[in-house]
Amino acid sequence: MEKDQRFKKAEFAALVGVVGNIILAALKWGIGIYANSRALVADAVHSASDVAGSFAVYIGLRAAKQPPDKDHPYGHGKAESIAAIIVAVLLLLVGIEIGKSSFEAFFHPIEAPKTIAIVAVVVSIIIKEWMFRYKYNLGKKINSDALIINAYEHRSDVYSSIAALVGIGAAIIGGKLGIGWLEYADPVAGLLVSLLVIKMAWHLGKESIHNTLDHVLHEEDTVELRQIVASVDQVKKIDELLAREHGHYVIIDLKISVDPHMTVEEGHRVGKRVKKKLMEQKNVENVFVHINPYNPDDDIEQEDDTLEK
Repeated sequence: MEKDQRFKKAEFAALVGVVGNIILAALKWGIGIYANSRALVADAVHSASDVAGSFAVYIGLRAAKQPPDKDHPYGHGKAESIAAIIVAVLLLLVGIEIGKSSFEAFFHPIEAPKTIAIVAVVVSIIIKEWMFRYKYNLGKKINSDALIINAYEHRSDVYSSIAALVGIGAAIIGGKLGIGWLEYADPVAGLLVSLLVIKMAWHLGKESIHNTLDHVLHEEDTVELRQIVASVDQVKKIDELLAREHGHYVIIDLKISVDPHMTVEEGHRVGKRVKKKLMEQKNVENVFVHINPYNPDDDIEQEDDTLEK
């Protein structure tokens, strides 16, 4: 998939999230106030935070597609991971606020919510699950951390809506049957929603920070890249291969050994062939190749070290 097409699809998906969340937040907030449902109001606040999250992803995607420049020679791919961190922080703050609001409800008289709250929650679950599947599948297809995390933000809204549905339903039943304590199922659902949101924020934020801190692919993930390098004629040995993740692409720092009797120009040509083959991989943005003179004694020393261990 071409880069321009990739970013167009991702930006459109982010805008779908912005518009969809604005509509859902307004719907749930209005009905939550009318129906006297704390769980639904909490769910509306969650959807409102998703607006900011989807917008942050949109801005991050626009920044990430900028080409390398003098100040950013490795490109702007990490802008997507930064946007993902912003989304995670927003989720955490919203989770804390929902929990605080729901906890305070236990110290005040409470009434069972109106039945219309059930309708609003069911509509929210259906729309949010569709948004999750749409963004998750697209994020996997185009290798976008920001879009995948934004998708899980929608999935967290599905979980919170399910919790709200159970709480609202139980509170309505309690009101109909005159079971006073059951009416508190609504704020209990709000507390459950807050815990789900906080847990997801922690998980997503931790993963995004990990990807931002110059994370390199593990050795088992670079097997194919190493095979490509080894397949180039006159490459005697791969001394080091580091594939650094920069959002949706990787940048490779490579050290290879060649015949020490080669001319500088011949060694340079080997390096160019290696770089060309690696750059044919769809997720490789750039390759920096360092040429070393091959020394068979190094292999013998390494074998001896292995035997000693």
